[in-house]
Amino acid sequence: MRPIRRTREGRTENGIDPASKLGAMTAEQLISFARGAPSLDIVDVEGLKAAAARAFDADPAGVTAYGTSVGYLPLRKWIADKHNVSPDQVIVTNGSLQADAFLFGHLVQPGDDVVVEKPTYDRTLLNLQNLGAKVHQVTLQEDGIDIDELRGLLESGVRPKLAHIIPNYQNPAGLTLSAEKRRALLALAEQYEFLIFEDDPYVDIRFRGEALPSMLSLDTNNLVVHASSFTKTVCPGVRVGYLVGPAALIDAIAKKATNLYISPGMVSEAIVHQFCVSGDIEKSVRTVSAALGERAKVLAESIRKHIPGATFTEPDGGYFLWVDLPSDVDVDKLFPAAMKKGVAVVKGSDFLLDGGKSSLRLAYSAVTVDQIDEGVRRIAEAIEEVRTA
Repeated sequence: MRPIRRTREGRTENGIDPASKLGAMTAEQLISFARGAPSLDIVDVEGLKAAAARAFDADPAGVTAYGTSVGYLPLRKWIADKHNVSPDQVIVTNGSLQADAFLFGHLVQPGDDVVVEKPTYDRTLLNLQNLGAKVHQVTLQEDGIDIDELRGLLESGVRPKLAHIIPNYQNPAGLTLSAEKRRALLALAEQYEFLIFEDDPYVDIRFRGEALPSMLSLDTNNLVVHASSFTKTVCPGVRVGYLVGPAALIDAIAKKATNLYISPGMVSEAIVHQFCVSGDIEKSVRTVSAALGERAKVLAESIRKHIPGATFTEPDGGYFLWVDLPSDVDVDKLFPAAMKKGVAVVKGSDFLLDGGKSSLRLAYSAVTVDQIDEGVRRIAEAIEEVRTA
C-alpha cells in the first residue's frame, strides 16, 4: 500500500498558517477555504464568557481539579442523556480527534484491515497508517458509502477490525449517508463481525432536509462506537469531544487515558457543560447552521459562474464542499498558483490513497459571504494559469 504523501502546503489543518506562504500578502488579504472552523462572527463569545463565569461559580473545586480520565462528570451525564445511554458508556476527550486516536490505538494492531470512505478525512488515513493498518478505501456515492463495493470486499475475504464512517455532511465530500445505507451497514457489521466507528462531528449543522437517525441509535448489538465534538457547534478552541460505546470498551480506553494525561481539561469541559445546560448550544447551532447554509449556497453559485466544467454535490449541512475540476487541472500545480493569488484550498489528493489529482475540498465555514465570490474568482484565475503554463 502506498504511503500517504504529505507536503507542508497540503497540511492546512495542522496549524500551519497558509499566510506564511504568501510573501508580501498579509493574513488579512488571504481568503481561506482551507480550514473547517467557524469564523469569529458566528461564535457566541459572550455566551462562552458567561458560561465560564457560571462554571467557576457553580463548581470551583471541580473546575480547578485534575478530574477523572472520563472527563467532567456533569458534561459526561449531559452527553449520555443526549444519546439516551448510560454515563459509563461515555468518555469526554480533548477534541474528537483524540477520541479517534484512543479508539484506533485501543483496537487496531499492525496488519489489521480497516475500511474507510473514499475520500475520507486526511488525519484518519494518516493515523491508521501510522498504526500499521491495512486501509481499504470504499467509494462514496451521493448517498454515502457504496454498500455493494463494501459487500464485495467482505465477500473476497477481507475481515476489517472496524469501518470508519462519517455519516453526516462528510469531511471532505460533504455527503450524507442515507437511512437505508445506515441499516445496511449495521447488517453487514453483524454478519461479518466488525465495529462501525460513527464519526459524527457535523451532525447538528444541518441547513436542508430532515435529520436521520444515528447508527448508534439503531444499534441493538453493540456494533457501533460513536464520536462527536463541540468544535463545530461551540468553537474549536474549547477542544472538547467524546466517544460513546459499550461500557467495557469505554472503561478500557479510560484506563489508558489515565496513564496518558490523568484527565482532559476540566475548565473547557465545565464551560461547555454550562453552555449546554443553559440552552446556548441550541442558539449557537441555529446561528452556525443559518450562516453556513447561506455560505454554501453562495459558494455553489460562484463555482457555477466562475469555473465551468467543475462538478460537485451541494451539501445539506456541515462545513465542506468537494469539487471535481476538469481532468486537465492538476491540483499539485493549482495549489501554489492559488496561494500566490491569496486563496487557500486543500488538495483532493490529501484525502485519498490514490487519485484526487483534479479535486479540491473547499471549506466555506470560515469565509464570509462577501469573500466567497472573490475567492472563487481567484481560484478560477489560478486554474487558467496552470492550464496554459
